[in-house]
Amino acid sequence: MIKSSVSGRRLSELTYKDIHSVTQHQLELFFISCISFEIQGLVVMYGNKFLPKLSENLLEILEDNEFYDITIEVGNDPYVKIFRAHMVILNYRSPYLRRILSTYVNKKKDDGILVHIKLPNILPETFQIILRYIYGGRLSLEEYDTSDIIKILITANELNLQELITHLQLFLIENKKNWMEQNFNLIFKTSFNNDSFLELQNFCTELMSNEPEKIFNSIDFISLSEKSLISLIQHDKIQMNVIQVWENVLKWGIAQNPGLPSDPSSYSKNDFNALMNTLQQFIPFIKFFNLNNKEFLSKVYPYKKIIPKDLRENLIQHFIDRPNNKPESNIPRIITFQHTELISKWIDRLKITDKINNLYEFKLILRGSRDGFSASKFHKICDYKSHTILVIKIKDSNEILGGYNPIIWKSDGSCGSTEDSFVFSFKNKENVENHILSRVKVAGYAIVNDPNRGPVFGAYEFLLDNNNSVCVQNPVYYEKLINDRGIFSVEEYEIFQIKKD
Repeated sequence: MIKSSVSGRRLSELTYKDIHSVTQHQLELFFISCISFEIQGLVVMYGNKFLPKLSENLLEILEDNEFYDITIEVGNDPYVKIFRAHMVILNYRSPYLRRILSTYVNKKKDDGILVHIKLPNILPETFQIILRYIYGGRLSLEEYDTSDIIKILITANELNLQELITHLQLFLIENKKNWMEQNFNLIFKTSFNNDSFLELQNFCTELMSNEPEKIFNSIDFISLSEKSLISLIQHDKIQMNVIQVWENVLKWGIAQNPGLPSDPSSYSKNDFNALMNTLQQFIPFIKFFNLNNKEFLSKVYPYKKIIPKDLRENLIQHFIDRPNNKPESNIPRIITFQHTELISKWIDRLKITDKINNLYEFKLILRGSRDGFSASKFHKICDYKSHTILVIKIKDSNEILGGYNPIIWKSDGSCGSTEDSFVFSFKNKENVENHILSRVKVAGYAIVNDPNRGPVFGAYEFLLDNNNSVCVQNPVYYEKLINDRGIFSVEEYEIFQIKKD
């Protein structure tokens, strides 16, 4: 494998001086042979003798001040440190460093040329740990604080050390679970800022789904970013009731405004405005209508001024009209206040950025799970009713499909004519910005009054069939295709009749 005095000797017998007596090319062959040994399974035979000795020899090379051929400047002023290393080792151990060093290989013709590279985005103390791992294959994580392990993980990702990335994540999950729960903000930001941290991403997602109270009780909860907290409260499987979500969102919002009094009855107009500006993106995700009267009166009403006027008035009217603690079956299940606001703008042909002065009231008149999914039930309830909104939740999906019909439905097989109908879709019901709006372009075929089907838009381009399915076809009388062509199972559907307050 290696010439002269080293040839013919067992790898486990090589000494520090032996390794330094060979050329760089011979050293490269040495590493390739080591890899070959492992692939062939000989490590099983020699593992206990060879690998520790090899690791020790390579760490001795790292500490040597005579035979290095590269210097690495790590960190930024004033925290900069110069490390000495060997191109051949870095080249085989780190794909990231291999890409950097590839530009120097052809230039380095003489042994006297010293390569110098800079890694300004890495902390010197972290790089020193990583460098010893690169050379010796050793990393005793028990020696480091958890925050240091996070830094090592980020550096390992930058240097593209895939084995180490996976090992570090699993070590954190298996040994530092409590610490990560208490420092969820840091773990969440770290994991979702890096596509390689899939294990940590799964950890965060499962915690959000199954034990959200641990996040709300974490020491850095109030440091969560707005985006992170919204992601948490809109999670489909969050195991927490509405009042707990509201109280914790409120706690977060108050913490972002440290000058606010503890008692909302002492708030000034500016105090309410400050809190409203902080929490305005959260309000659409709070399911206020699912509260009981007592919860609304004691926990929400004192902060009523931070809730948009139209929603506030609807809530007050809702809790006045509703018998105390009686479940409300007419609360929308598929769409939120955010959806109704956008649909109201579409009806009035407003731009998304336009301010709407008076929302439409969405009165639920039909729900599939409550009233049935048959065409006959649809026509019995909805015939001769105008200004209706259809919304459909696709089964095993977050997608919503829907349509607006300003004229009456009938069961006579005729076509209905209007220039104001439209159909729409939301790819993810949690994100109203990801939508498709398609308006009618041939008014005479806006709807079809088919007695054997539910709502039909266009030439059967979008319809709710009699077998609890929805069909989407290429548009003829509408502008756009709102979803992939096909037939989809319906999980739930609702029809609302709208009117201005």
